[in-house]
Amino acid sequence: MQITRQADYAIRAVHYLTQHPEIARTATSDIARKQDIPHSFLAKIISQLSIAGIIHTTRGTKGGVSLARDPADISLLDVVVAIDGPVALNECTIDSDFCHRTENCPMHSIWCDARDDLVKKLGSSYFSQLA
Repeated sequence: MQITRQADYAIRAVHYLTQHPEIARTATSDIARKQDIPHSFLAKIISQLSIAGIIHTTRGTKGGVSLARDPADISLLDVVVAIDGPVALNECTIDSDFCHRTENCPMHSIWCDARDDLVKKLGSSYFSQLA
């Protein structure tokens, strides 16, 4: 499994915001430039993070983005799920009906345990710990 580039960029953007709490709103162009994220790609990411309630967006000349929650309340899992959807190592780990061999598959429980471990680690890793 590999975190998508979009999720990586989202994590970098949120981390950037946690490192600059003194700034009320940050222009997305600043985040894009300082985090080496293509601006057009960041616009889509910002939209998804806003929908997920992770950041606030404000339009206009004095607009920008800011965190919607305290960094201690935003986990890496929150951001990954907002961008990529549920974490899955294999389709059967999120949809047991996907494969007719799930009940007899020797790998199914291993995939599920590995997924659960990853979800637990990401879910217990907060941006306040990274700042």
